[in-house]
Amino acid sequence: MDKRFWVVVPAAGSARRMGAAVPKQYLPLAGRTVIEWSLAPFLAHARTVAIVVVLAEQDQRWPQIAIAGDAKIATAIGGAERMDSVLAGLRALQDRAAPDDWVLVHDAARPCLSAGDLDRLLNELSNDDVGGLLAAPVVDTLKRADDGGRVLQTVPREKLWRALTPQMFRRDLLQRALQSAQAKGLAVTDEAQAIEALGLQPKLVAGDSDNVKITLPEDLPRAERILISRSAT
Repeated sequence: MDKRFWVVVPAAGSARRMGAAVPKQYLPLAGRTVIEWSLAPFLAHARTVAIVVVLAEQDQRWPQIAIAGDAKIATAIGGAERMDSVLAGLRALQDRAAPDDWVLVHDAARPCLSAGDLDRLLNELSNDDVGGLLAAPVVDTLKRADDGGRVLQTVPREKLWRALTPQMFRRDLLQRALQSAQAKGLAVTDEAQAIEALGLQPKLVAGDSDNVKITLPEDLPRAERILISRSAT
């Protein structure tokens, strides 16, 4: 029988780089909010046990969206940094998920995860000793800039990947990795980096580059085009 999994979605961030009046996960996108699209593949998957959405303490918008009452979804209160919020989500699972259960961490503002990519991640990592993440190979030529905005050097792109989400690790391992990073004052930007800091090597699972994260204003229309195109096919 396929092992079931849990999901943690950190959603306590703001919309600073978007310049929006509301957090980016609540922006309208193709008839839903961004976070509703981000949660949809997990809500639809038969192997999802439960999802913990980690919210800002003063979040007034979450209760207003349609999926807030879904039986598969629980909430927790996050912290100032992504790492704090993911840890809050993991603590919310401590009495429910076994130490070796899989936990998938997914960005609240990454609305274009496909069912195929989710299944590929689950299948490729099902028996992995460490876990891993969806990622896309870098295809553009990379330039390193100097302080004046001029090219300092061209960076070889071979073996370089863009980290995506979900990122998938055992509950106990991920919690230990994040607590260790927190104790050391490491500013990790994703869960894999915390695992790496323990001396482990997460597996890269090739994912679709359309799995975009809403970070800048131009990301929203791109995501809408992707979602509308999928609906049409």
